[in-house]
Amino acid sequence: MNRPSLSACALAPATTRLALTLAVALALAGCGKTVTLQATLRDADANEIVLQLTSAGIVAEKRQDKAGVSILVQEADIARAAAVLQAAGLPRRNRASLGEVFKKQGMISSPLEERVRYLHGLSEELETTLQQFDKVVAARVHVVLPERIAPGEPIQPSSAAVFIKYRPPLDEDAIVPRVRKLVASSIPGLVGEDGRNKVTVVLIPAEAPPPAVEWRMVGPFKIEAHSVDSLRYTFMALAGLLVFACGGSGVVLLRRHPAVLRVLARRAAKRAEKNAAAAQMAPAAPAAPAAQRPAGVTP
Repeated sequence: MNRPSLSACALAPATTRLALTLAVALALAGCGKTVTLQATLRDADANEIVLQLTSAGIVAEKRQDKAGVSILVQEADIARAAAVLQAAGLPRRNRASLGEVFKKQGMISSPLEERVRYLHGLSEELETTLQQFDKVVAARVHVVLPERIAPGEPIQPSSAAVFIKYRPPLDEDAIVPRVRKLVASSIPGLVGEDGRNKVTVVLIPAEAPPPAVEWRMVGPFKIEAHSVDSLRYTFMALAGLLVFACGGSGVVLLRRHPAVLRVLARRAAKRAEKNAAAAQMAPAAPAAPAAQRPAGVTP
């Protein structure tokens, strides 16, 4: 009776272990390490960042702690997430209101301190207003108020410089007059057409954000769209390997079962009996004819 060879017995368990290892590795591939992208944020700023990252196809998670809100992303997405936030001008710089700027720290403030606080607060308020325009990523306003340099010298007129970073497309011919009118109407000494001419507006287009990644769900895994076919082929190969491993293991176990061994033994005995009976019933081979002897030669 033939017993399964050692190589056949060892092949199935080894194949099973390989298939299980591949399955575990594939499952762990969908679980990446998360890292902190931004921390100590206000909830409104965190929501804006999550919305921007989600639009770019990056999975972002909010986490609240005592210091504020933190944004967590996958370690593999950290570079692309930083590029997306930089292109969008996020997180936005915290600005102080006029009340916070003019909050006195001491009993008496010098005229210079009062002037600096006023200019800073005025610039902050204008920047906040300019960022309400559509497609404006960042805005800065530098204000110069009338000031006498020295006694007897003429007073320097008011002026303003505005920097705007925007997301294309933007109609510059339509937005520049509105910005000049808004800024000139908010700064003393710039009212009227002459005042608007003293407002310089610089518009800079922001860099385009990285292309959004299209995600697809394949079972419990969320992967990029261009990797769907590769993952499906991997699943099919893994399934075939598992079927082969289970089939090999099942054959080995069945051949070791006592009942199967008895059946195999009876079949082998019947095959041997048939071979023996066939050999007995076969006719005897005829004797070979005597060789022709030369004439005149006697044995």
